[in-house]
Amino acid sequence: MQAFPRLGLFKPKTQERFIPWVFVIPAMLLLIAFLVYPSIVSIITSFQDNTTGAFTLKNWQSLASADTVTAITNNIIWLIVGTGGAVILGLFIAAMFDRVRREALAKTFIFLPLAISLVGASVIWRFVYTWRPPGTPQYGLLNAVWTGLGGQPIDWIHTAPINTYLLIIIFIWLQTGFAMVVLSAAIKGVSTEVLEAARLDRASERQIFFRVIVPIIKGSIIAVVTTIAIADLKIFDIVYVMTGGRFGTDVVANRMFLEAFQFFNDGRAAALATVLFIGVLPVMYVNLRSLRQQGVGS
Repeated sequence: MQAFPRLGLFKPKTQERFIPWVFVIPAMLLLIAFLVYPSIVSIITSFQDNTTGAFTLKNWQSLASADTVTAITNNIIWLIVGTGGAVILGLFIAAMFDRVRREALAKTFIFLPLAISLVGASVIWRFVYTWRPPGTPQYGLLNAVWTGLGGQPIDWIHTAPINTYLLIIIFIWLQTGFAMVVLSAAIKGVSTEVLEAARLDRASERQIFFRVIVPIIKGSIIAVVTTIAIADLKIFDIVYVMTGGRFGTDVVANRMFLEAFQFFNDGRAAALATVLFIGVLPVMYVNLRSLRQQGVGS
């Protein structure tokens, strides 16, 4: 009441109803200004002609072009391989490091890449994937190892479709630390009594992990999966820095950037932005459903 002295003019019941809105309304205004309004404008723009502003479906029809299909296909690959790789690897490391002595030190090395920006990580990995012609010294780490094993140097970045998976490795390298930290905290929250009861029932460590620990931390796993999946759908920095979307590595966000700022095709860029928005909706639904099942917000 001291923070809002004028509320004392109202009845106590009115004050109880009004005070929550004092905190909620500013957040709602920010969401409307920076999320809802731009989303509505993008959807409207996707149905407008760039020159006349008249209603048209050509922006959506253009999504059937080969370059857009390639971008959407790559986004699906990123979503499956990138999200699955980061979550599975993070869960595995969290379970393994939970039993080592210097757990904090070991986890620091896995978490450290997360402190690097996507652009910085891309620059680092460009040196890893660097290619030099046969017969010249290979200062790219991957080609140095490959030629050391007797193979011929490969232009990794320009070779499709392996280049897309090599870019996904960068994303997994960055996101594994996030998955590990969240899932490690969830694993530590599992009751020791439950684990001891499972061991008394002569369950193996593998059975305990997959049939006891994983079901208990299911909510945390879903939260990590949805968070990384959304980052996967919006991936742009790695592709733009490494290849610029060339050599079959294009994704929707990069294609949207090119359409808007290189080709000045706002309608098609808005259509691509709407596609990303639609792609995020199921992921958000899964996350909200998981939170409700856990009793959050109910």
